[in-house]
Amino acid sequence: MATTSSGEHAPPQAAERLVARLTDSRLGRLAYRYRRLVPLASFAMGAGSFFLVERQAQLAQWVTALMLLGWLALLFEGLLCRLLARFFGERIPQAAVRFAAQCLHQETLFFVLPFFLATTTWLSGQAVFTGLLIAAAAASTLDPLYLNAIAGRRWLFLGFHGFTLFAALLTAGPIMLSLTTGESVAIASAAMAVCALPSFNDALQAGHWWRWFLLAALSLALGALTWFGRYWIPPATLRATDFAITLQMDTAEREPGRSRDSFATDDLQGDGLYAFSAIKAPRGLHQQIFHVWSHDGEVVDRIPLEIVGGREAGYRAWSHKTVFGDDASGRWRVNVVTDDGQLIGARRFTVE
Repeated sequence: MATTSSGEHAPPQAAERLVARLTDSRLGRLAYRYRRLVPLASFAMGAGSFFLVERQAQLAQWVTALMLLGWLALLFEGLLCRLLARFFGERIPQAAVRFAAQCLHQETLFFVLPFFLATTTWLSGQAVFTGLLIAAAAASTLDPLYLNAIAGRRWLFLGFHGFTLFAALLTAGPIMLSLTTGESVAIASAAMAVCALPSFNDALQAGHWWRWFLLAALSLALGALTWFGRYWIPPATLRATDFAITLQMDTAEREPGRSRDSFATDDLQGDGLYAFSAIKAPRGLHQQIFHVWSHDGEVVDRIPLEIVGGREAGYRAWSHKTVFGDDASGRWRVNVVTDDGQLIGARRFTVE
């Protein structure tokens, strides 16, 4: 009886046979043919979840929970593959794991993208973070770029994985647990720092004992960088739906007067200026909000907002500034920020 050696003519293993069977099936061929629709479907799910969160629907929490379950499966990829290997008799092929990772990255990036597109203040550094999200989402859909440039380099793949997880936690924290934006950034920064350890390890490839201290220092530095750079990160579930700089304010009806972009110095001599903002917070406001007034790039006032309730259009609050100094002419800006420094919205005006 002839026997087959373990060379190229070896029969396919159990796991490979299962993958081949799924790929050759009618459903598998159909899924592969329309695989380009996965990002579109993910974006639609993210947009749908955004509107569900806007209406405080519980379904958005379930969608987010399913997304996080997928992340747990990928984080414990090794353990999961070993369990499946016991069931099928052989380890899951690397190609199947890479395809699952790519689908999960696409699902996550396009899921969170609508949240950040809606909450980004584009005339600020937040455009850089959202631009990186858009670039990462586009890269995950381009097979030559993703499979060869990203997945083919383990350190870059793990870094891409950590960045995607960071964005996922920024969105999931407020939706699932009603965390503040600062708490979400802190948890996401810690998770990305831990996920970056294997990436740094593969990139350095040093055999000295001091490598472990260097790896820990790099991971801590990365976590600290994201935390101190939170001003450039849009708050995923907080956005300014209205912002006005005006000379008049109806405090009884909580309605601003006509908003203007420029004022004369004589306009400020009367009752000063009002900065009005309406903040949409579907999961509720659980933190202090501030109006930060800046003149020619220098902060001159930081005024806490007294928010007493919300409505469909958002929580309405205003600050009133009557003292402008000896020379008020120049460029002014009012930022709406959280107590941990994340920018919600901004409005510019000039005094001539």
